[in-house]
Amino acid sequence: MKNAELLSPAGDLECIDAALHFGADAVYAGGRIMQLRAAKAAMSDAALKEAVRRVHEKGKRIYITLNCFAENSDIEKAGEYARELYEIGVDAVIVSDIGVLAEIKRKVPEIEVHVSTQANCMNYMAARVYYDMGAKRVILARELSIESIAELRAKTPKDLQLEAFVHGAMCMSYSGRCLISSFLTGRSGNKGECAQPCRWQYALVEKKRPDQSFDIEEEGEFSAILSSHDLCAIEFLDELRKAGVDSFKIEGRMKTPYYVAIVTDSYRKAIDKTYNIKDLRLQLDTISHRPYSGGFYFGELIHNHYNDGEYRRTCDFIAIALEDTNSEGFTLLEQRNFFKKGDVLELLSPDSLNKKVTVKEIRDMEGSERETAHLVQEKVLVNLGESIRKGDMLRRRISE
Repeated sequence: MKNAELLSPAGDLECIDAALHFGADAVYAGGRIMQLRAAKAAMSDAALKEAVRRVHEKGKRIYITLNCFAENSDIEKAGEYARELYEIGVDAVIVSDIGVLAEIKRKVPEIEVHVSTQANCMNYMAARVYYDMGAKRVILARELSIESIAELRAKTPKDLQLEAFVHGAMCMSYSGRCLISSFLTGRSGNKGECAQPCRWQYALVEKKRPDQSFDIEEEGEFSAILSSHDLCAIEFLDELRKAGVDSFKIEGRMKTPYYVAIVTDSYRKAIDKTYNIKDLRLQLDTISHRPYSGGFYFGELIHNHYNDGEYRRTCDFIAIALEDTNSEGFTLLEQRNFFKKGDVLELLSPDSLNKKVTVKEIRDMEGSERETAHLVQEKVLVNLGESIRKGDMLRRRISE
């Protein structure tokens, strides 16, 4: 059985570079219309063309999201935009609405279409319907167990690809179809404007005593009203693959290149079995995240009983290499957090895991020696005592 595809998020070109450098087989991104993330994750036409060029140059694939809740005015635009995407070389579009799917296949029958998790595909009959409409792939609802996925796989055409999320934020509503943000803030989570109120901290208040509040916690058999967890399936990828999942998807088109790098690197190494899973799971703690959960893959939602909903991390992102180390042993770095001569940092590279390097010398762009790199995103030449590659990153451990 061949490995599943590793599909990474890409909110911008820098994230695409990180995903490709750390081993993604494909990336997904949003264009100028109908994507289910805020404008920050929307790529311009020029950026998309460049993204396609970079991805195809590496022999990888790129998918574009058209998966918002479509209204009447969106249908014709979807077909026209799909034609534009096909003409610049996009490998597939991701849709959630059956009307959009039908319109795209009518106007651009050549383009590959994937059905979004927003379509809530929970059963084999729904998957068959999407297949009959022309879909090449279905992105499964996050509420499915591994057992249900295996049954769905057995009862659907063999050439229908199945994709499943393996890492990232989990919405509290059915596969992300949530109305809370619209109700509380007027910002629709189904139009790419979610305010993420399920991640806010809430307290219980009795109507007649508004000056008294009680924290909502999880303890024993009691659960929080809104349970904020991040999915982490790195420890059971083999089970998902055996159940018939063809593509492992990482959530996070609003995330940073550092996040994309860490998660892509961890799952690439897990899929290829080049490092111990326990060590890779610990690497996922280095990025900002909420408590991890196994999601619904083993039936009931798996999570720790106590969840404070707080974000945590064990490392800070320090710098990224803009070029390969030169013949004099110096690497051009772009600083992201303060570091100084003598610091012991960890190297994030496709070729290693948790490797320690020491900052032996820092020079500015004029060649003058420096003791620190302290200006935001300044470029400096650094001698680490060994060669690293363009795209490699450095981090500093702040806790175990």
